[in-house]
Amino acid sequence: MLDRLEKTLNGNLEELRNSGRAKGKELIIEDVIKPEGDRGPRYLVKGHGEKPFIRMNSNSYLGLTLRDDLREAEEEGATRYGVGPGAVRFISGTFRPHRDLEKKLAAFHGREEAMVFSSAYMTVNGVLTSLITKETAVISDELNHNCIINAIRLSRPRSKSVYGHNDVAELESRILEAQGARRLIVVTDGIFSMRGDHAPLKEIEAVVRKHDHLFPENAILVVDDSHGVGAFGETGRGTEEYTGGRADVLVGTLGKAYGVNGGYVVSSEAVVTYLREHAPMYIYSNPISAGEAAATVKALEILDGPEGRGILKHLRNMTGRFEKGLTDLGYEVIPGDHPVVPLMVRDTEETSRIVSYLLENGVLATGLNYPVVPKGDEEIRFQISGDHTASDIDAVLDILREYREKR
Repeated sequence: MLDRLEKTLNGNLEELRNSGRAKGKELIIEDVIKPEGDRGPRYLVKGHGEKPFIRMNSNSYLGLTLRDDLREAEEEGATRYGVGPGAVRFISGTFRPHRDLEKKLAAFHGREEAMVFSSAYMTVNGVLTSLITKETAVISDELNHNCIINAIRLSRPRSKSVYGHNDVAELESRILEAQGARRLIVVTDGIFSMRGDHAPLKEIEAVVRKHDHLFPENAILVVDDSHGVGAFGETGRGTEEYTGGRADVLVGTLGKAYGVNGGYVVSSEAVVTYLREHAPMYIYSNPISAGEAAATVKALEILDGPEGRGILKHLRNMTGRFEKGLTDLGYEVIPGDHPVVPLMVRDTEETSRIVSYLLENGVLATGLNYPVVPKGDEEIRFQISGDHTASDIDAVLDILREYREKR
């Protein structure tokens, strides 16, 4: 019997709906219309008939997801190795494309070794729970992603503290307070996914290195750059490239800019070998398929060549065009070069109204309300993609102009 439990759960759900915090039913994409002329891809959504939608809420920053060459690479991998791995990797689930991908990721980031997980969320959890001991102090940015927060909770460190968002001076104070721990881990997002701003990695790295001598097992900088790798920096190497800073342990994803699925970590050979032996999210969970690994290898080849540079340049241009357009219309944004462009609404009900208007007019966008973002930071997170055209961007801006005029 679940009657009493269901009563409690339904009460919680009702509270979420009444406060405007419920995410509600998920939109189901029924089909995709390929790009044509000056128009990027369009999406057909269940319940909306043949009405085409511009997708402004995708993490596929380079627009690689629909490319025939990635699809062909994945199909070839699936044809040769099967559609699934059949086991966790240490039993019999490692295939040649997994190791090919890990070698390419390590080389792309200038590291000795790489390790692929089933998702970036699992990568962060696997890395932090393995590296944090009972004698480790952990210091985290206050706006870090949920995966970092939960990983620290699971790890039960000696101490944990939070510093103000991107406040390097406060970070230094927290480091000094952590003396007495054998190991220190400072962890931050590279790109903060709700805001599109980036961590000042060069300054963070400098303060971590400055106080490394205080900790017998080092002060270690861990960066989750899932929204940065592939989409940020002149060659797509993320927040490290953009800022000149360097992490000791860098986490990335295969499911955003690369357009496929999975997560990964790059670091020294010793660190990665240790993680293979200790990270439960790796040891006890199936990897991505061999086909997915092969598709990501193809994505890396595209990114790390002339075509990739061209896509990144176009992405920067479209991001700048959209951000300037919003500003010219009188909307508030958080300026930045990353393709996450937040329209700061700062009100839950107004956020819902704008998202609904966009949906009515053929635009898929996501409103973010408390507790996903802090109270007062309610926003619509727009995400620019490499397959958006200038015509697409202008069409969305026209709809937002119409909304403002009607209000």
